[in-house]
Amino acid sequence: MTVTPISDRDYLHRPLKAGGQITYWQLGTTGEERYDVPDQPMKGEMDPFFFLTKHKNFIPHEYPCRTAFAKERRGKRPQVKGSFALSRFWLPFGSPRVDLSGFWFRPTVIDTWARTVVSAKSAGEAVLRLGTCGGAVIFINGREIGWMADYVRNLEAKQEFKVELAAGANEIMIFFDDLAERDARYFFQLDYVSGPMVEQALPVPVEAKTAAELEAALDRMHFEKPAYRSGEVALTTSAPISAGATARVTIAGDFMSREEPMRVERRLEAGETRVMVGKTEALPSDFRHFHVDLSVGDFTASRVFGVEICHAERQGKAPEALKDRIREALDEISDYGEPDNVTALARLGSGRFGAETDRMIADTLPTIMDCHDCADFALVPLLWCRWIYKDDIAPEVVAKIDEAILSYRYWMDEPGNDVQWYFSENHALLFHTAAYLAGALHPEARFVRSGRLGKEQSATGLERVRAWLDHFEKWEMAEFNSAPYFPIDLKGLTALSALAPDQDVRTRATTAIRRLITIVARSAHHGILTGAQGRSYEHTLRAAGSLELSGIARLIWGNGNFGRRVHALPQMALCLRDHGLDIPADLADIADWQKDTAQEWCFAQGQDRIARLYHYKTGAYSIGTAAHYRWNEWGYQETVLHLRLGTDPDAQVWVNHPGETIHSGYGRPSYWGGSGSLPRLWHYRGLAVMMFACGEEQPDFTHAWFPRQVFDASSVEGDLAIARSGKGLLMLKGSGPLTLVEEGPTAGNEIRLAGRKGMWIVRLGATQNEGSDEEFASRFSGLTVTEGDADTFVLVDPDYGPVTLYGDGRVAAEGRVIDPSQWSVEGHAAELPLGPLGRRG
Repeated sequence: MTVTPISDRDYLHRPLKAGGQITYWQLGTTGEERYDVPDQPMKGEMDPFFFLTKHKNFIPHEYPCRTAFAKERRGKRPQVKGSFALSRFWLPFGSPRVDLSGFWFRPTVIDTWARTVVSAKSAGEAVLRLGTCGGAVIFINGREIGWMADYVRNLEAKQEFKVELAAGANEIMIFFDDLAERDARYFFQLDYVSGPMVEQALPVPVEAKTAAELEAALDRMHFEKPAYRSGEVALTTSAPISAGATARVTIAGDFMSREEPMRVERRLEAGETRVMVGKTEALPSDFRHFHVDLSVGDFTASRVFGVEICHAERQGKAPEALKDRIREALDEISDYGEPDNVTALARLGSGRFGAETDRMIADTLPTIMDCHDCADFALVPLLWCRWIYKDDIAPEVVAKIDEAILSYRYWMDEPGNDVQWYFSENHALLFHTAAYLAGALHPEARFVRSGRLGKEQSATGLERVRAWLDHFEKWEMAEFNSAPYFPIDLKGLTALSALAPDQDVRTRATTAIRRLITIVARSAHHGILTGAQGRSYEHTLRAAGSLELSGIARLIWGNGNFGRRVHALPQMALCLRDHGLDIPADLADIADWQKDTAQEWCFAQGQDRIARLYHYKTGAYSIGTAAHYRWNEWGYQETVLHLRLGTDPDAQVWVNHPGETIHSGYGRPSYWGGSGSLPRLWHYRGLAVMMFACGEEQPDFTHAWFPRQVFDASSVEGDLAIARSGKGLLMLKGSGPLTLVEEGPTAGNEIRLAGRKGMWIVRLGATQNEGSDEEFASRFSGLTVTEGDADTFVLVDPDYGPVTLYGDGRVAAEGRVIDPSQWSVEGHAAELPLGPLGRRG
């Protein structure tokens, strides 16, 4: 093995203590090689509990490719490829690991070389602990010292190695690889367990001072706003660079986006601290990842920053009449949507036929024929295009559509070698809807993978669609109340409502659409969904305005804005315009609550009512929680408390325990999406209490998204954080000091509570009742939780009086008992006065 010499490099020195992690690395390129196995069927069915992990975040479903890969490589020395060739530098920015996680739509073998140096004060034996989910080989000073090869999908294994370190520089090299299937946790972590006194010494091709300045600039960099609805989009840092640098910014969508990223290059002169990326209206909308590379000479430091771009200013106020909002929605997606089948459908539905629309369709067909993961998302709108608008599509494109339809794998019992996700409720609906409609479209054609005639394929799909509707009508959403998955379910249900050959299916699908919209309305604050969610992502939590549910709310009720990538919006618009769908008129006032009263909404979702959801809203604020949900267990992607203040959709707060410390990462849970450990949580009207007890190997803080610029007023002092937006007031009280993050990606938007054990008290109010911010803070800052007998806790609220929190999730206050075990899937909504109810009983 030959490597590039390092003796002529400068070194970026960083401390390293026993028990710490080696976090500064040079990396090679990541190799990717498709991994195909012979086509074969799988056994299995929709799993409504797939995300209820039994061991940490491990999902047990295994594809044939993983079985074959494990048989080939598990327990055997990894197949080391090539040698190290410098491609990029990894700077940690608080992450304990080198994390290259991502999303791969086909099974793909990935491999990377990494190299660094540790400088030892003296020679001696050291113990290193290596953790990774795949395989790895570790070399010290050119000598292989060991390897590991567990290769269990997304489940970290650890192994210790004893090594001899020389006095001075010691080169460490790691080759690591894995099989990537969809979302892949691709990382390694190297702990310096014990040994001589050492420090990290990253070889860099510039003066160490310059490399340190680039690192500091990115470490302290952040967007000037928490979200953009107009004006210049710019990043700023409090750490200027003494030499001029080049800033290259790559603007990409979330992992589902298939369009090419936008790239911007700017010159950052010596001493400058601001990188102007572009005008809001010139950048693609939705939550975007901004990959920032700062370069001086041959050294580049990189970091990812996330922010929402919402074209609210261009879109303006929604039209008054529904027919005009339908036209607006179709026009918006036709002109500004991502170039995919959803946009093609909007274009066909609004008379925009021709080469551009045909090209959008044609470009998606290879991924469908190749059965990429999430191809079912693209297939359902494609079937709608083919079913209704065949005569408006070029004949040669229609022929290719039919080829794709007939060659697709519609369920796991058909032969294939893909990693499409069959197990979740939303994917299952789309697979079955597609099989049902595709077979009906080509009743006498032979479907390649199943071998069935179309009429047989359709009958199989119909049986499964009816079974899915049976399950939905009994238990509703497995991924409960989840903002990104309402549109996916609506995608399938609107297709069935409009196109299903069988009347019973059309009727049931239409009823299900109305039910989902009713849930959104009950859980919405001024049209925007606000509440606990069974699966959440950073890009769906932080994108209040451009989230698809915001666009659907604008279509139905006139509140909200449109984003760029959508799933169901054009289908909803076409159902309303062409297929007889109507939404109950009384939902408008429920979704945009303006009454001088409050709504209390309790319901359950998921099989066996696994999620019991509590929602409380007034015109001034809204809060939704998951009651007694998997207390103290490892979380997946659940956000269990979410609230909004006033009428600004960006004035939102949620509290969670980060699943990882890297920002804008791919973890499930991630920094903002989900919760590493789920808290004990009680909620009564405008009051909630969260108690965290997080695992020792998880991050050592909990935090709240707290966008201070959005609020009309806010303060963070001691254990209290106060915010006001419109007429809504919020108090967060920690069990210890609350720290406002003032540097880095979340500067001005994040509050932290140190420690793996911590308690948050959340109290909401309204200015018309509480007066000023100071009066509100004074009135509620004394809230204190005391422990009672038999796993109970008590606090005395100025409005609600004594509030008792029981270990089984019940809450007693104002003569009432709120008992989550009694909540039904149908749910119950009550209208309550804003102030105290008076003592009952």
